[in-house]
Amino acid sequence: MTEPSNPSARKAQLAKRYRAERRFRAYGIAAISTAGLILFFLMGSILLSSLPAFTQHYVTLDIDITERHVDTQDLANSDWRALARNALRAQFPEVSGRKEKRALGKLLSIGSSDDVRDYVTANPSSLGTSIRLPLTLSDDIDLLLKGVIDRDLPENERVVSNQDLAWLDRLLDEDRISRQFATRIFTNGDSREPELAGLRGALVGSLWTLLVTLLASFPLGVMAAIYLEEIAPKNRLTQIIEVNINNLAAVPSIVFGLLGLAVFINFFGMPRSAPLVGGLVLALMTLPRIIIPTRAAFAAIPPSIREAAMGVGASRLQVIMHHVLPLAMPGILTGTIIGLAQAAGETAPLLMIGMMAFIVDLPTDVTAKATVLPAQIYMWANNPERAFMARTSAGIVVLLSLLLMVNATAIYFRKRFEKRW
Repeated sequence: MTEPSNPSARKAQLAKRYRAERRFRAYGIAAISTAGLILFFLMGSILLSSLPAFTQHYVTLDIDITERHVDTQDLANSDWRALARNALRAQFPEVSGRKEKRALGKLLSIGSSDDVRDYVTANPSSLGTSIRLPLTLSDDIDLLLKGVIDRDLPENERVVSNQDLAWLDRLLDEDRISRQFATRIFTNGDSREPELAGLRGALVGSLWTLLVTLLASFPLGVMAAIYLEEIAPKNRLTQIIEVNINNLAAVPSIVFGLLGLAVFINFFGMPRSAPLVGGLVLALMTLPRIIIPTRAAFAAIPPSIREAAMGVGASRLQVIMHHVLPLAMPGILTGTIIGLAQAAGETAPLLMIGMMAFIVDLPTDVTAKATVLPAQIYMWANNPERAFMARTSAGIVVLLSLLLMVNATAIYFRKRFEKRW
């Protein structure tokens, strides 16, 4: 484009360019601000929704361990639930009807019996005495105390009756209600009761699954990248392989789940809902995401490094293993960690191999029944009980925190070992 010879025309054109640059800068700032605002509201809404899940209300009661419900010879089979309910009924001696007693007992969570059992098991000297112990309240009472359930609604529009409110107000007046951090969300496995459900089983299952994914995908991905970038001849066959690797990176993840179902479970007979199968499926999905950045890391190393090593008599394998691979390791680790972070958030492929099951016990090895954190969140989101909404948001917060730490680790390795040529 020729510049105008008239000075005034040149100034006008220059001013037009500056205006266009300012508009472009303003559009960029507006786009970033909009994206940041959307992210802020998204994260803020999830965080606010998760707050009720991180606390739990308890009622402090006087429990008589001398009752007939305690079998001193077999504590595991003692009637701890009756102990908890009798302690609550002792606070309301006027409650005599069977129906009223049953309604009063529903103020307590079924996990209140575990509170008593765990305390007595940890403190055997409490046998034959009376102890004061905080017991877990039910999920509906807990939500009411947190303000999630509006107590001002008509009785037919809330799950907590007026009689329950009267009992609860009396306990509040006696200063027996306390609010504590909900450690169960990190120490318990899954449960049908929201106040008892935790993420520990899913976290352990995720760790087992990612361990299998790492052990299966990292060596294979790095070796494939070394062969394609450093050893394989540049011909039509290697071009076809490269194209297919790039295409595999864009294949929907559920396709890998179907592949795992057909090959690992139906053909090889591996166990369903096991971290072994889940890790292998995620390894297949992660392989292209390791090979591509690993090849890019190899390609970024200057040819002079290879030429200098060969000039002093090193073989091609020695050049790769002693010079190229160590220098490319920061990029390899970054790609691997980011690939694992993406695998940690996958749900669709694990759905096909049965890792969406209700698992209470912790997995002890890679062949045990297990679930993973995204699957646990998905199952909680489909649960009709209101208290699971907060549990779902809390699971999302934990998952995002885990992925944030993984990505921060990748950034650290990249900055720590990065070399500029």
